[in-house]
Amino acid sequence: MERNLCARVLPFRPEENSSLSLTSFPFSRHRECFRLSASGKWRNILAVFTRFRALQHRNFQLFFAGQFLSLIGTWMQSTAQLWLVYRLTKSVALLGVFAFANQIPILLLASVGGYVGDHYNRHRSVIWTQTASLILAFALAALTLLGVVRVWEIILIAFFAGTVNAFDVPIRQAFIVQMVGKEDLGNAIALNSSIFNGARVVGPALAGFAIVWIGEGWCFFVNGISFLAVIIALLMMRIETIKVRAGEGSPLQKLMEGFRFAMNDRPIRSALLLLSLLSLLGLQYPVFLPIFATEILHRGARGFGWLMAFAGIGAVFGALHFAARTNYAGFARWISATSAMCGLALILFSQSRVYWLSAGTLLVVGFATTSQMAATNTLVQMRVPDELRSRIMAVYATMFMGAQPIGALIAGRVANRIGAPHALALFGTVCLLGSLFFLFRVAMKVGGPQTPAEAQVGLGR
Repeated sequence: MERNLCARVLPFRPEENSSLSLTSFPFSRHRECFRLSASGKWRNILAVFTRFRALQHRNFQLFFAGQFLSLIGTWMQSTAQLWLVYRLTKSVALLGVFAFANQIPILLLASVGGYVGDHYNRHRSVIWTQTASLILAFALAALTLLGVVRVWEIILIAFFAGTVNAFDVPIRQAFIVQMVGKEDLGNAIALNSSIFNGARVVGPALAGFAIVWIGEGWCFFVNGISFLAVIIALLMMRIETIKVRAGEGSPLQKLMEGFRFAMNDRPIRSALLLLSLLSLLGLQYPVFLPIFATEILHRGARGFGWLMAFAGIGAVFGALHFAARTNYAGFARWISATSAMCGLALILFSQSRVYWLSAGTLLVVGFATTSQMAATNTLVQMRVPDELRSRIMAVYATMFMGAQPIGALIAGRVANRIGAPHALALFGTVCLLGSLFFLFRVAMKVGGPQTPAEAQVGLGR
């Protein structure tokens, strides 16, 4: 199998050409193909193949296609919801309340979702969560298209959608390893991030035009239709059944087991704490974008959509850059560097009054945040045992997505007091200081004995 795959990529033997030499790569069963010193077109072919190697798995191919279509609809709905709330209320504080309602269930219920993922069939669980999201999208579309939607209904549906996500996120993240195996897990995580952010480019841009031409309700309707793509893809998969280990202890003890593991593992703990700071403050900039688009940059709904899209373009570059990695050394410094890059870009964006300069800084924000998220996700999943995977990913979801609703409330209140530009500059400064603390107190003090896995990610205990 491995040699045949290499033969398709390289239709000649390396020993017959002195310009080629093969070395091993520990994370892929096709490792002979990936660490190759070549020149010209063969290096380009192998670089592309390496970047997308997780797509050799049929189940991940289905997931990749269905999820991309579904996520375009999700980003259309997210953009339209923010715009609809602001159009109906003109309130910055209610934008924060909306974001809080959408994210607070992650903080409260992600651990329960992780427990479900470790004790029940993950494949079926993801199908059920996607179906529930479909129903909620159609409900919001109906209310909006009939002209009877109220702000409290938008916020309530956002809360229900967040509740579904509290189960979906840890289960779906843990499900990735069942589609590709551990060998291609890092690449699959990066590609999954790339489709999320690719949809982040397309979805808001489409939503910006759709809001102007046909209204927000049709964005919600398209999102409902888009969930059919991922549901059909999931139903077409052939997933091997994994026996669930019952384990010992009460359900509460099992819920806490993942948290204890994460907090007792220094690499995981350090990376998650920095990611929480990014989520709490650094990722609040979308809450401010309606204000920047209308009152500061004077570009309206289309300008708002394109600002979201530029952040998404940068995020796609970040995800694809990470997907090209064939080893995972030096994660600590990479994580601290991308966090600092995000903080600096947010400060610049907050002070910019030139539309295209603002859009350019959001490219950098998108690149940096996605790179940090993908690196942290890979670090965590490479270090966890399978029987704890969903619960550990619930800790990841809680510390990453669960911090966002608290940050949304903080963002709304701070912006009301000192204005959106000053609030965003403050948040960027805190993120920058946090990244410097991580760099000098964690990344630069790595030393002492390390296991092979720790050496691979550039961290010690």
